[in-house]
Parts: sequence; C-alpha cells; structure tokens
Amino acid sequence: MTHQATASPAADHLRRAGWRRFALPLVALLALAALAYAVSYVDSYPRTDDAFVQADTIGVASQVAGRIVSLKARDNAVVARGDILFVIDRRPYQLDVERLRAQLATLEAQIGLTQRQVDAQRYAADAAGSNVARARQTAAQRQSSLQRLEPLLADEFVTREQVELARTARGTADAELQSALLERKRAASAVSGVDALVAQKRELAAAIAHADYLLEQTVVRAPFDGRVVDLGISEGEFAVSGKPLFTLIDTRAWYVVANFRETELKKMRPGGAASVYLMTDPDQRFDGTVDSVGWGVLPDEGGSAQGLPKVPRSINWVHVAQRFPVRIRVHNPSAALFRIGASAVVTVAPDHAGEHR
Repeated sequence: MTHQATASPAADHLRRAGWRRFALPLVALLALAALAYAVSYVDSYPRTDDAFVQADTIGVASQVAGRIVSLKARDNAVVARGDILFVIDRRPYQLDVERLRAQLATLEAQIGLTQRQVDAQRYAADAAGSNVARARQTAAQRQSSLQRLEPLLADEFVTREQVELARTARGTADAELQSALLERKRAASAVSGVDALVAQKRELAAAIAHADYLLEQTVVRAPFDGRVVDLGISEGEFAVSGKPLFTLIDTRAWYVVANFRETELKKMRPGGAASVYLMTDPDQRFDGTVDSVGWGVLPDEGGSAQGLPKVPRSINWVHVAQRFPVRIRVHNPSAALFRIGASAVVTVAPDHAGEHR
C-alpha cells in the first residue's frame, strides 16, 4: 500500500507531461486556424467602423421676399410633402395682381374703343371707294358726250358753246375723279388696327400670370417627406428670396458613407450587399446595398483638386492605405435611429454574394 501511494504522484506527473505535449500543439494549431479564418473572413467581408449616416438635404428658401406672418415648421419636426412650412405676407403680391388686372381691364376697354374707330375708318374707306367708282363713271360719260359733239361742230349741227360746255364738263369730271382717288387713298391709309394693343394685352396677360405665380409662392410647402432641422427663426423674420432659412432632411432615403481602405475596393461593386450597425443600437442590423464607390479624395500630400471629400489618414508618419468613401443605401432605416452624422459600422459582402443586383 505504501508503494502504490509513492508511485501515484509520479504517474500523475507523467500523465500531465504527456497531455501538455499533445495539448499545447493542438491549442496552437486551433489558434492558428482561428486566426486564419478571421483573416480570411475579414479579407472576404471588408468591415469598417469609420462610417457615418448621411441623407440628402435642401436649404429651404422662399422664391419671394417678404415678412413671415405664419411659421408652421418646428425644429426637428417631421413634415409630409405638401405641408405648409411658412407663409409670407401676401398683400404686396396681391396688390400687384390687382393692379395688373385693372390695367388689363383698361386695355380691353381701349381695344374695344379703338376697334370701333377702326371700323369707322374702314367704312369711310369703303365710301371713298364708292365715290371713286361713281366719279370714274361720270368722267367716262362726259368723255363720251364730248366725243359725240365734236364731229358735229364742223357741220354746224351743234354750236361751239355746246362743245365748250361738254369739254368743261369732262374736265370737271376728271378733276372729281382725281379728288375721289386721293380721298380713297387717304381713307385707306387712315385705317389703323388693334394689333399693337392686342400684343400689349398678351404681354400684360403674361405679367398677370407671373404675378399670380409669385402670389402662390408666398405659401412655402414641403417638397417631400422630411424632417426640419437647424430652425432658428420665428414669425416676423424677413425672408430674402433664395436665402435658406433652415434645412429639410429628405427622410425618404438614408445612406451610410463608409470609408474603406483602397486595398478593399476591388471586392466592391454597386449593388453588392452590405450590413449596417449604428452605435446608438449596435445589436440592430440594417440591410443595405452599395450605391457607389468613391473615385476621389483630397490627398493629404496636397494637390490642386477641389470639391473632393477629405478622408484623413490616421497615422501620418507611416505610409498607410488611403481610404475612399463607399456610399451604402439602407433598405430598412429606422426613423428613430437614423440621424445625419451618426456613427456606424459597415460590413460589405464580396461582389459575388450581392443580394440586390
């Protein structure tokens, strides 16, 4: 019994030594396998936490200038397309419409009066034309009478006085014909028209349409479903035409801009599947699609390129891969979580695994 108790610790030691000889290589092999799998997974499914939420925005501005008399928008409030955001004092624009409509009424009355004058001028021209026809007929008749009398003078069938009277009558008829011709020409040239006034009417109608349009623009409505942000005005503010008063986020589509290393871009194509996690709720996953891959950033080393996104490198004294923005469109955004600028984590599936082609 004493011998067995003495040999037992030695046997245990040998067994532990033998287990370590097999266990340590096995653990190292498993660790290497896990590391290789992790590297392979990361290489196949690029991931970055350098990402943020983005959405399209507009600066809400009025097309007309004026005092804001009613402000319906509220900061951070949700609005639907067509909702009234604010109303500008419409009285100056209403007065412009009324003034132009009064001018149009005056012009229409002037056109009517001028048209009657034109009609009278045309009647006078027609009458002058009738006088010409009558004078021409009289002159022809007097000429014919003279031609019949002149041959009879040689045989003294008529007196010289009768011939002279016929000649005088013919001359008078010719003069009356010339006078009638001149009167017809004068009457014809006096006939005017209303074309110029009608053109003015069309011009005035266009001005009224523009004034009506400006009057409509005194009520500013939401052009799409969105959320009001950066609202810092109140009723009484003077709105300047074209100057933004606040921002409207287009909540119909949300994006995540994820900055990936340039060595990972070869695995990404527009349409590829992506997974999005927000730091506000890391346990919730959102499906996304690669919308586009950036084609330019502002280099840290300088350069003349302008209007490019700036993605600074985190280690300036070591040459690291440049990162480029990849735009991910989110399919199922949460209205409660998605905010512009919110931090996000993005994983992109390899190109062949894209689910939204």
